[in-house]
Amino acid sequence: MTAPLTPPHRPAPNDSLRNHPRPAHHPDGEGLEMRSELRRAAVVLAGVTLAGIALGLLWLWLAPRVPLISNGKAVFSADTEGEETAGVDGTFVLLALGFGVLSAAVVFWFNRRGGIATVVALALGGILGSLLAWGTGYLLGPEQDVVAHAREVGRGVVFDAPLGLRAKGALLAWPVAAMIVHLALTALFAPRDPEPEWLPPGPDHRG
Repeated sequence: MTAPLTPPHRPAPNDSLRNHPRPAHHPDGEGLEMRSELRRAAVVLAGVTLAGIALGLLWLWLAPRVPLISNGKAVFSADTEGEETAGVDGTFVLLALGFGVLSAAVVFWFNRRGGIATVVALALGGILGSLLAWGTGYLLGPEQDVVAHAREVGRGVVFDAPLGLRAKGALLAWPVAAMIVHLALTALFAPRDPEPEWLPPGPDHRG
């Protein structure tokens, strides 16, 4: 009489695999999900970037004007103690922060599960939108050729300087605000993944 090779109280090496089969992977489903996420990211990138036009128009409307004057030989500030230049940058930063909060909220509302591609698109769209806003305000604002404009208006006549940014760090206000708000919304309201269920030990796992 011979003893069994595997004691009855111990499972065979392959029992656990038979009782708990590994979940099957579906490459086609994963590929579809990846393409869907990339499409959503492309929509976010395009939408946030184009919103920069609205930011540029608001900046052009709300930013203070910097007065210049010419003495016939040179162009200089008509108000040496004015704070218009700082006001131009400050207006852009405040508007960009608002657009960052709004864009993050909209993106999260329509895509609560997020995804790395969507987050990257939101940040990149904020940078491109800021650049587009800067260009919009500059091109649609006062004359860019200061010397030609000074000759046109004449000596001693005050005119507006081109709309521009002295502090280029203002271009980061939008993407930084968008990332902070989106991260906060994701932490507070994003759906949680279900916790794994622990199965009770079967009869084969009892001692």
